[in-house]
Amino acid sequence: MATITMTNVRRGYGVTPEIYLPKPIDNTRLVRVGDPRQRREMQIFSCALGLLCLLLLAFCWQHYSSIEYGYRNEATRQACEQLRESNRQLQLQEAQLREPRRIDSLAHQIGLQAPMAGQFVTLGGRAAEPAALVVAQATAISVVSVAP
Repeated sequence: MATITMTNVRRGYGVTPEIYLPKPIDNTRLVRVGDPRQRREMQIFSCALGLLCLLLLAFCWQHYSSIEYGYRNEATRQACEQLRESNRQLQLQEAQLREPRRIDSLAHQIGLQAPMAGQFVTLGGRAAEPAALVVAQATAISVVSVAP
């Protein structure tokens, strides 16, 4: 199908019609020859772009790791503070429970009396009586063998 367009080619003579006829072109048998220089440039460009992406990825990984380590450090610091406060509370509670007047009043409430002389034994500090001491002794060792 022909295409007709009207263009003004010369001044004063009016519109000149131009007719375009379509011409089918079959390029299926053509094979494009690769340009080795352009191919080499594209390989270098691709390698440079890949290296840039790797560097960017490494930077992002390092940045986010440092942020994560900061959060871990803060969480550890808070846990340490909580443990210190808990330890302080437990030490205060232990001191209150070990108070001799409190122990004595509780003992009297349940009907306990102070021990008489000879009823208590002190652990550590004093040596036991010499008669009760036992010394380790080595005895002769005999070897028994079985004949085949």
